Amino acid sequence: MLCLRNVTAGYDESVVLGQVRMDIPLSRVTAVLGRNGVGKTTLMKTIIGLIRPMSGVIEWEGEDITRWPPERRARAGIGYVPQGREIFSALTVEENLLLGLEAQAENVRPQPILEEIYALFPVLKEMRQRKGGDLSGGQQQQLAIARALAGEPKLLLLDEPMEGIQPSIVELIHDVIMKIAEEKQVGIVLVEHNVELAFSCADHFYILDGGTVVAKGDVDEADLTYIQSFLAV
Repeated sequence: MLCLRNVTAGYDESVVLGQVRMDIPLSRVTAVLGRNGVGKTTLMKTIIGLIRPMSGVIEWEGEDITRWPPERRARAGIGYVPQGREIFSALTVEENLLLGLEAQAENVRPQPILEEIYALFPVLKEMRQRKGGDLSGGQQQQLAIARALAGEPKLLLLDEPMEGIQPSIVELIHDVIMKIAEEKQVGIVLVEHNVELAFSCADHFYILDGGTVVAKGDVDEADLTYIQSFLAV
């Protein structure tokens, strides 16, 4: 489990997150919702270690990782797919995926992992020798998620993975999220602005507003009218 205990974080002197408390279980999908600018991406960067908290504690599987660098968190089993994908456009699809293996032990056998990834994202196998920059936006998003999965994470952070891509790819990514949570017992933190889409695959949710948690609970018991009041522009 990932636990945030009164985490305050931001940029320089600007506080974006204030006293955030969360419990993120494994093998479940946890949605993080909120309007633009409320701190969702800052939260993800703080969890992965790109931003160091001003105060508070982050625990991973019972260990304090608050001061750990991102690469140590990745090797401990936390994967991250940032908003904007950030694939290596000059490298081939397969080279991008092999870079994802660096989060694992050195003696890992890449081929079984690649075949498992290609089963989830068949188009990547077809285009494995294509440059990442030559792929469409939806294909690049699949590659970004697949690269994170190559590290075989226990927890995967997804920052708006279905933003700006065609409906068929949205459906594929939705199905992959469900599959890896259920079959591989991977925990997912899904940042999403579309509450219906998020709730179609999430088990639990947190709502951020003004950098703080203003609502949380189980999706099955959620009051959508109440939740929408925090999301309406």
